[in-house]
Amino acid sequence: MSARFVVGIDLGTTNSVLAYSSLAEETPSVHVLPIPQLVAPSTLESRPQLPSFLYLASEHETGQGALDLPWAEARRFAVGEIARRQAAEVPDRTIGAVKSWLCHGRVDRRSEILPWNAPAEVPRISPVVGTRRFLEHLIAAWQDAFPDAPLAEQHVVLTVPASFDAAARELTREAALAAGLPDEVLLLEEPQAAVYSWVGKVGERWRRSLALGDVLLVCDVGGGTSDFTLVRVGEEDGELVLQRVAVGNHLLVGGDNMDLALAYQASQLFAAKNVELDPWQSVSLWHSCRAAKEAMLREGGPERQTISVLGRGSKLIGGTVSIELDRQQTAEWLVEGFFPRCEPHERPARRRASGFQEIGLPFEQDTGVTRHLAAFLQDHAEGQGGAVQPTHLLMNGGTFKARILADRLVDVLAGWSGGRAPQWLEADPDLDYSVARGAADYGWAKQRGGVRIRGGTARSYYVGIETAGLTIPGAPRPLRALCVAPLGMEEGDQADVPSAEIGLVVGEPAQFRFFSSPVRKQDQVGDVLSRWSPDELAETDSLETTLEPEEGIEEPYVPVKFQSRVTELGMFELWCVSTTSDKRWKLEFNVREEP
Repeated sequence: MSARFVVGIDLGTTNSVLAYSSLAEETPSVHVLPIPQLVAPSTLESRPQLPSFLYLASEHETGQGALDLPWAEARRFAVGEIARRQAAEVPDRTIGAVKSWLCHGRVDRRSEILPWNAPAEVPRISPVVGTRRFLEHLIAAWQDAFPDAPLAEQHVVLTVPASFDAAARELTREAALAAGLPDEVLLLEEPQAAVYSWVGKVGERWRRSLALGDVLLVCDVGGGTSDFTLVRVGEEDGELVLQRVAVGNHLLVGGDNMDLALAYQASQLFAAKNVELDPWQSVSLWHSCRAAKEAMLREGGPERQTISVLGRGSKLIGGTVSIELDRQQTAEWLVEGFFPRCEPHERPARRRASGFQEIGLPFEQDTGVTRHLAAFLQDHAEGQGGAVQPTHLLMNGGTFKARILADRLVDVLAGWSGGRAPQWLEADPDLDYSVARGAADYGWAKQRGGVRIRGGTARSYYVGIETAGLTIPGAPRPLRALCVAPLGMEEGDQADVPSAEIGLVVGEPAQFRFFSSPVRKQDQVGDVLSRWSPDELAETDSLETTLEPEEGIEEPYVPVKFQSRVTELGMFELWCVSTTSDKRWKLEFNVREEP
């Protein structure tokens, strides 16, 4: 059966969206699918977004059937709006930011580690399973709406942060296939999807908005993360083309941090009333502040917003305690805390309050998004020193629904370029849906023809090669990094990696170490690095495994050459090819076996 639709899925840190377009139409017409979900026990509603929260129920709740859905009964978990509400009531049983855990290389992402630090009696799941649960719900919602068009038979595009490395992309794909998406599911970077959404909105007029040599900055600040991407306008066969030339790191700072900052300010107002909040009330306050922020910062929002917290002390049982937040003061807190004015040469602060730190998600120490942006533009300057000067700006993410935050970003960028603000490209009027819409537009362009953004891999990739030589007691052998894929390696490209013969350990446990860099644009396949700084080359994930030995070979290693490949689906593969036989081993950029 041939595909009838292209489907774009934005699997967001805080909300997920599914958009689609019929291939039977002459031009793409993208729609957002209403997603049935529980908003309270036994209460089903359809909403355009699925909150990316997962609630693990107790046995008592499971027996009541309160979490049943039309397509599933006796469930021990729930996703969506009811799970987000449970985050305030039962935080120990609620999981958020699954996508951020999925790309966190310092934990075993296939192990049952979430909810993080939950009591022993609470069941746990892995980040991969959590991702699968959200996708399963979206698939079920699709099947409910289009029972005669299985999603596994459609053209599906799933978005990921531009900063996701090969391991995080592989895990995303693993979760997608386990959920029931087609084997040919395409992964698309979220900032690129935002650009596709803008192109889909303006059509061929994009060529009159951008000129040869222009540099478009895509600034995506969502609920949990911030991502930066640079897209340059080039020329090919006399036609303007778009090429993604740089991506930033995966920054764990966004709308959730703003909610928490606002909750901190609110807690000070409660303290002024001699009300000290316990941990349960603090979590509830965090979620209340999210709603207050969204209400006050929207166009025409109220000047004041009441925040109430249920009483917990002996004097407050059965009652509530309330304070009021002022719109102007709230806007000032958030603007100065997250989009402060700074110089273009500034960099985010790295100082920690203590030499000891709890293991968990690597949230940014500096919440100044503008300082992170300044560092990004410095890191990707083509010459030595200075910074990239973008000519155009495309903002994405729910944070920029607050116009005051968007205006501040434009002002800061103007200050960095002598008062000349980059031209602001107005995107989808509702930024909550632009990534999913853009993914559907991309799927349409891939099937029926249209604008494509070139870019290839967002990072260069390396393998760690242990040097030969005398062993020094207590000291590891020096490690060199061999470039096996340059930044920008295109889909469908394959490269034989020039190098001396390398011994591949087989038949016994061995650790394979991988590295990546979003900034070393000069490295080519076969280049060997003897030293590097942590800022330019970072270890991603090691693979602890035992490779199958060659038959009839007793040696503990075999001589190999490397062959790298980027599949048509955008996945990176690394092959070890024996130089003495036709044996080949595929090394996954995978996850650690141990935290």
